[in-house]
Amino acid sequence: MQKAFEVHDICLYRTITDLDCVRSTEIAACSVEAADEENDGTRTQIWLVPLDGGDPRQLTFGQSDSSPRWSPDGSRLAFLSNRGHGQQVYLIDPHGGEAMQLSRTASGVSSLEWAPDGRSLVVCCTLTVDPEIRGDHGKEQDTARGPDAPRVCWRLPYKLDGVGYTLDSEIHAYLLDAQTGEHKPLTEGAYQVNSIRFSPDSRRIAYTRPREGRLAHRTDMWLMNADGSGQRQATSDLASVSYPKWSPDGRYIALTGSLQDGDAQMRLWIYDVERGCVEALGPDWIEVVSGQSVHWSLDGTSLVALLARNGRQEVVSVSVPDGRVATILGCDRHIARVACTARHLACVSQDAACPGEIWRADRDGLKETRVSDFNAWWSERLPPRVEMRRFIVPDGDRGTEEIDGWLLRPVDAKGPTPLLVDAHGGPASYALLDFNMHAYWYVLISRGWSVLALKPVGSSSYGRPFSSRLRENWGRYDLDQHLAAVETLRKEGIADERLAIAGKSYGGFLSAWAICNSTAFRAAVVCAPVTSLENHFGSSDSGYYADTYSMYGDAAVKRDAMRELSPMDYVENIRTPTLILQGEADDRCPKCQAEELFVGIMASTWTPAEMVLYPEATHHFLESGKPSRRMDAVTRLVGWVEKWIDVDVQPRKREEAPRS
Repeated sequence: MQKAFEVHDICLYRTITDLDCVRSTEIAACSVEAADEENDGTRTQIWLVPLDGGDPRQLTFGQSDSSPRWSPDGSRLAFLSNRGHGQQVYLIDPHGGEAMQLSRTASGVSSLEWAPDGRSLVVCCTLTVDPEIRGDHGKEQDTARGPDAPRVCWRLPYKLDGVGYTLDSEIHAYLLDAQTGEHKPLTEGAYQVNSIRFSPDSRRIAYTRPREGRLAHRTDMWLMNADGSGQRQATSDLASVSYPKWSPDGRYIALTGSLQDGDAQMRLWIYDVERGCVEALGPDWIEVVSGQSVHWSLDGTSLVALLARNGRQEVVSVSVPDGRVATILGCDRHIARVACTARHLACVSQDAACPGEIWRADRDGLKETRVSDFNAWWSERLPPRVEMRRFIVPDGDRGTEEIDGWLLRPVDAKGPTPLLVDAHGGPASYALLDFNMHAYWYVLISRGWSVLALKPVGSSSYGRPFSSRLRENWGRYDLDQHLAAVETLRKEGIADERLAIAGKSYGGFLSAWAICNSTAFRAAVVCAPVTSLENHFGSSDSGYYADTYSMYGDAAVKRDAMRELSPMDYVENIRTPTLILQGEADDRCPKCQAEELFVGIMASTWTPAEMVLYPEATHHFLESGKPSRRMDAVTRLVGWVEKWIDVDVQPRKREEAPRS
């Protein structure tokens, strides 16, 4: 008999964090992450999944084994593990046996890729540097600096969410001999190598890296010979590029990137190696989900890519160089990763009612079959009833338009239920179908709630004009669309007055904006929000360019607009009981954003409010990190909305004085 979802299911869920295939073998290698309750952490191990039939097999049993990469001939598997001194490269025979440590770098290894000839790998290592030299490697460095030394900031960005202060380190590429383990440095300078790839003949390397200087967030592709000589910058017109992928004949390099600073919607680009120029590939609506999941076809005439389209994530073929797009694997789901063998596509697929598992299909998308069952426990739960709905809503310009939204309900729901409106992040994103991010959906649905995950104006995957309309209009257009969709569900008898709202990041902004400008919601949970755009511009790791993009100008020009769109300017209007959840080490939406909202509510109103700060937690505290922290956050979220959902919100009386 199926039973309800529980908060503890967070500890049962297994996440496929990486997927790799090669043309020479019909076996997918993947890394699978699971909760380690005993140590309040996670463990990650390598599994092999046959695509021609047969059961998956666990290959490694370490605490942290990740990034599996097949050798080109399929005879060996390289992966990263922390079982020795730091995180190093290990090799293992896929048929079994003990893993052999290959690299012995002083600082460990953060990423790896094989050379097509199988003789070497290129790896990236993080090096400690003295920030006092300000990027000038000709100066003498203080090698005795300790962790409490002053952190001088001399360029932007100087911090990164999940990493913290970054100017005391650099990431550089090394050539690693696949037989001896000897390593040779390939790059040097005041930057971090982000992604790297060998040419088909193993003689050249393409890599991406930030620029040097005062503003170092823009990234370019560079080319060099395999021995590190002949380095030259290949792109300069794009704001960001990543994941270079050479065509089989070496003529082109496919790139994922954007044209403008702060634009989160990545599209495909093609660099012509011979001509030395880069051009956009395909129509403007193309939005790449993951540059890692871009692969060349066997004959080099097209790319297999993972794109976001209309709120779904699908596998497509994009012809080169004309850019025609054809869907290979679609439907109402999110495909999170894709890899290719000679005969098959392997992908990680999930939807709102089914967990992420590995599926395989023919290269043309036919004969799709599930080949893993890492989340077998899911079949014991009662899944929600899910449908993609269309809603007619105001367009912000005195007209109307249609938008999409996922509606999740209990399978036995009859009549109206309490409704959670879940606002997605971004805003140039969409509602993600990931259990780790939304475990609270399933707990609430098991307790008789419905969930609406809308994709209003500003959402990506519906074309750039649709997402761009929200720029400089945060909250103004999308809140009205949420309220209109809720009204539709009320008229249909699906929802009533028991309405709550929750969201994280931009979803946290919209949740805060909603309760500042409406009393429609009886409960709110605001997670890692933006509450003051002017403050966020200067305190976030990416605010100085991301907010500039969203506001069509920097703070000096758009200061009045930033204030007008900040929930903090209306905090005294809040009457909805509000829970604020925040990671203390969040550098994307720093804790000062949550703190000022909490203080504003407490000092300016009599509205019930609580704030919970999670020590050492980053922006992604709700979906990753310590299991105890994630279960605590979901428990508090569910408890808060259930506590207040049956209590009417009273609008502020004209004579009511603020709390003093």
